[in-house]
Amino acid sequence: MNAKLWFGLFCMVVFITGCGSQDIHTLQAVNQHGEERTLPEAYEGDYWVADFIFTNCETVCPPMTGHMSRLQQQLKSENLDARLVSVSVDPENDTQEVLQSFADAYQPDYDHWDFLTGYSYEDVKEWSIKSFQSPVKKMEDSDQMAHGTSFYLVGPDGDILESYSGTSADSIDLIISDLKEYKK
Repeated sequence: MNAKLWFGLFCMVVFITGCGSQDIHTLQAVNQHGEERTLPEAYEGDYWVADFIFTNCETVCPPMTGHMSRLQQQLKSENLDARLVSVSVDPENDTQEVLQSFADAYQPDYDHWDFLTGYSYEDVKEWSIKSFQSPVKKMEDSDQMAHGTSFYLVGPDGDILESYSGTSADSIDLIISDLKEYKK
């Protein structure tokens, strides 16, 4: 084989092996009740679905949280055990109390759904990019944040297994179907 072909094969192998499941980096947080959570360790052994939100959001966060609420109801009706984790991208404004007030409107089962804060904006921005390849940015001259709108299915070992559109109600059925497959 010539050198160009070997080099091409080498690059392809490096690319393919680098595209496996994504590891989640560590983030220290507290939930809406002030309980400490170290991610991903806090959910080790469990399947969990994560998303990024903030309570002052005027666009995608309310419908995403509504979809997460419907996902929680569907998980219960299907008797599927999975945790839900909503991570605030605006921790300076989203205190535990603010997050709980926001969350209460969606009637969460707090035994299975955490709303997280308690870190700096820089920490969550870096964590979101490194762990989920999902950028976060403060909008200039506004209290709004730009962030990803995906739901991420995370496996018991802390690897991201799948991502879904958090703004699409159709994602709920896909998550349920995928969870059933993974749990076989």
